[in-house]
Amino acid sequence: MTSMPTGALWRESEFRKLWAAQAVSAFGSRISRTALPVIAIVTLGASPDQLGVLAAATTAPALLVGLCAGGAVDRSRKRPILIGCDLARAGLLLTIPIAAWFGLLGMTQLWIVGGLAGAASTLFAIADNAYLPALVGTPHLVEGNAKLEATDSVAEIGGPGLAGILIDLVTAPVAIVLDALSFLWSAAMLGLIHKTEVPAAAGERVDVLSDLRQGVRAGFGHPLVRPLVLADGTTALFFGFLHTLYMLYGLQVLGLSPGALGLIIGVGGLGGLTGALLAPLLARRLGYGPAIPAAMAVGLLGGLCVPLAGGSEWWSIAALVLQQFIGDALLVAYTILAVSLRQTVLPLAMLGRVNGLIQVLTGTVHAAGALIAGPLAGAMGVRGAIWIAVLAPLALAPAILARPALMRLSELPQPQSEESGGQTVAPS
Repeated sequence: MTSMPTGALWRESEFRKLWAAQAVSAFGSRISRTALPVIAIVTLGASPDQLGVLAAATTAPALLVGLCAGGAVDRSRKRPILIGCDLARAGLLLTIPIAAWFGLLGMTQLWIVGGLAGAASTLFAIADNAYLPALVGTPHLVEGNAKLEATDSVAEIGGPGLAGILIDLVTAPVAIVLDALSFLWSAAMLGLIHKTEVPAAAGERVDVLSDLRQGVRAGFGHPLVRPLVLADGTTALFFGFLHTLYMLYGLQVLGLSPGALGLIIGVGGLGGLTGALLAPLLARRLGYGPAIPAAMAVGLLGGLCVPLAGGSEWWSIAALVLQQFIGDALLVAYTILAVSLRQTVLPLAMLGRVNGLIQVLTGTVHAAGALIAGPLAGAMGVRGAIWIAVLAPLALAPAILARPALMRLSELPQPQSEESGGQTVAPS
């Protein structure tokens, strides 16, 4: 892999614009992520089943979008797609405070907004993952992914805590306005990028079924990518339980306030920032391939702290803080290593289709997990459902990743050549 000086991307103005766009929107997104379930629980008195539907609504659109959008993204310029998704999410979120102002807010609107915003977020993620290699080049991917993940982690530090404080001060619907404004900022910064993208798959015939088949073949057919896809799908299923029940568990089972939970979740950002710095070190010390299952295993091990929380308020806070730090640190490190590997070994012209496949898989199983979470919590209690949510992926995902092809990988392979389907971004 071609080396480059550490921090060289900060000297690239186009990358700085991408970073500025994602930094602010990542910060704002934490507000809505915290505020939506709080609105459902505190303002609208949602049941566990209704929370499961809300969580599923925000992830289920990944199925339709991922099925249809991967090939279209490969054939299109990515930047207009990213801008359009930002504008759509801003408009959708602004309907919540407007409805609350007129006393019309209900669970149905939360489900609809969550679903449509989830669809836009899925499309954004597919295009964004394919855009970074085109903007910075494959030799710079680990640095680029690490910088964006580190920034996302900084947002995780302050965003949830700010969300909790804003919810306490001005109510959750009003706090969501800030997230809408962050998406407008992101769209404006992306609009300032001056490089013209040349789509790798421009001119291909549009065929959704063919796109899906190609994505499946590329994702499951590559010996280094297949375990990543399967592990991501496995963890997404059980994280559907955890993400659905976490706020309910913290607010009602542990008796914590929204502000306290926001601050606890913010510690995960500190962990994620640590993980962004840790990822290259793990790859050097353990070998690139072995570092991937190792990071996943330790990250999931930290999840045991969640169901172990309880008793005194201080122990509950300490256990959740420990999980947020350890879990986010190692899972962010895993994400950086896994995404950089996938972006490097796959042809650039196939990245949108494989990203679409992953969004379909993870979105579908995450939604299924969210829908199962409510009845499961009703049958065995919230804590019992969370035990399943943390033990099952810990037993399965690291074993899936410990495949010979990955374990023999000492360093990141050479990137795909342009002849294998690359795409370029040239000065306009």
